Amino acid sequence: MAKLGGFNPKQHEEVKSFEPIPKGTYVAMIVGSEMRQTRAADGEYLKLTFEIIDGTYSRRLIWTNLNLRNKNPKAVEIANRNLASICRAVHHMKPLEDSEELHNKAIKIKVDIREAQNGYDASNEIKGYAPATDKEGGRFSDKTYNEAISKYTRTQTH
Repeated sequence: MAKLGGFNPKQHEEVKSFEPIPKGTYVAMIVGSEMRQTRAADGEYLKLTFEIIDGTYSRRLIWTNLNLRNKNPKAVEIANRNLASICRAVHHMKPLEDSEELHNKAIKIKVDIREAQNGYDASNEIKGYAPATDKEGGRFSDKTYNEAISKYTRTQTH
């Protein structure tokens, strides 16, 4: 048994649904990244965790895997193009040494829904990347970005 010191569930939000979010474009940021070995142990992929930072689905997470080392050259080519798109979208145009260099930078992600299949539930998948823009179509200024991050941070603490 664990003593919880009077934990009050009324003081905390409940866990949100694991249902896929609707197809659309969202402002997000990469909040996690790690290299993982493929199931067949013959390659590695970069697992990226994106967190939506604005709008109705703020704080929802979406994952994508980039097959950077794989025996299938087409998979590697697709992964390299996606990684290049991410770098351009967050304005990282120098050689990338560590995936953490991409963390905590606003980016637009185009999200689609992968239908349920082969015993897996429906899930989201990222279909594209672009520089984050404000509602008027201009790039996020530092002020706008900082406001979005500040709003995001306030919702995490309340």
